[in-house]
Amino acid sequence: MQGSTVVEMYGEIDLATASAVQAPLDAATARPGARLIVDLRAVVFFDCAALTLLHRAHRRVSECGGGLGLVCVRPWHRKVLAAGGVTALVPMFATVQEALVAARPD
Repeated sequence: MQGSTVVEMYGEIDLATASAVQAPLDAATARPGARLIVDLRAVVFFDCAALTLLHRAHRRVSECGGGLGLVCVRPWHRKVLAAGGVTALVPMFATVQEALVAARPD
């Protein structure tokens, strides 16, 4: 969909790797009205550094009138995201296609 950016994350996202992940997220959230989809399906581990990145991305898109969605199917991902307050702010989807449909402007 035009106007939506999909960022696929994979591997481990922790304090050691967070700085490498922040640059693409910042680039994707830099323009007014940015609509970002973060695909977490290939992530095998994440900690509070990843939660911080997601909160930052949410704040950045919210400030510029955009939106953020997460593609997440692993139950443990959802538990950690809920404990970190992310699920209260960001909608979750099972597929990228579902997230893209939801991200379409009205």
